[in-house]
Amino acid sequence: MSQPTCPACTLEDIISHSDKWECATCGHEWPKVSAAEAARVWKDANGTPLADGDTVVLIKDLKLRGGSGVLKGGTKAKNIRLVDGDHDIDCKIDGVAMALKSCFVKKA
Repeated sequence: MSQPTCPACTLEDIISHSDKWECATCGHEWPKVSAAEAARVWKDANGTPLADGDTVVLIKDLKLRGGSGVLKGGTKAKNIRLVDGDHDIDCKIDGVAMALKSCFVKKA
């Protein structure tokens, strides 16, 4: 884990303890949190946080890759699953598995 800068004074004079960081200049302390422990928050097009099991609605028509089909705006996807990667949402629409980006949906 690399040494961070102090969130209070933005200086780089940091002391590393077993469970926290401490700024030697201003004395500010904050917990060590690795990138894996930090919880990622997925947000829809309106900035509303999404969770597994939510129902979302498409905000615009989306062309399907590899075919001539189109998903119409207003189509609902129920019981979504949030994943890391290029496409944030795994779901089923009309029984077909889809991967969607969270910027094209809003929470229903």
